[in-house]
Amino acid sequence: MAQLHSCGFVTAAMALCEDSLPLDDPALNEVPRLAVVLGTEGDGLKSSTIAQCDYTVRIPMANGVDSLNVAAASAVAFWQLCRKY
Repeated sequence: MAQLHSCGFVTAAMALCEDSLPLDDPALNEVPRLAVVLGTEGDGLKSSTIAQCDYTVRIPMANGVDSLNVAAASAVAFWQLCRKY
């Protein structure tokens, strides 16, 4: 994480937390260099990793759906975040 920050990246942990921003939050569109941090499919990210990130983000989903596998989540995240370009 320190290396990403030293290279000028803002970091966003993909995690289901109470304070996580939806992936389509306009604040994320203002970030010129965003590194998305994804966890494992079972356990997700460690809380210490989430705490080191600048943002915590989630994919807005319908009720009853709380997660996607890491490949699907990354595809959705990158599609949404690249829409500004």
